[in-house]
Amino acid sequence: MKEVQLREAKAKLSALVEDAAQGRTAVITRHGKPQAVIVGIEEWNRLSDVPSFGQLLSTAPLDDGDLPPRDTSPPRDAAL
Repeated sequence: MKEVQLREAKAKLSALVEDAAQGRTAVITRHGKPQAVIVGIEEWNRLSDVPSFGQLLSTAPLDDGDLPPRDTSPPRDAAL
């Protein structure tokens, strides 16, 4: 992954977009610190299609007894 200064990225945006479309990402830096990443749409779709923990848990092949029993005791009193 190449690093590009913001000034250079402004001047070469078309080339950076073309590179990203070909799967070559670029980190844009400002004052030497990473600020943004240019990725292609396919990579973006792959990264943004991450299931939530709840979805993963609900589709997990769990059997009875795989999870610990739920604690049903009342909550403790807290002095505020």
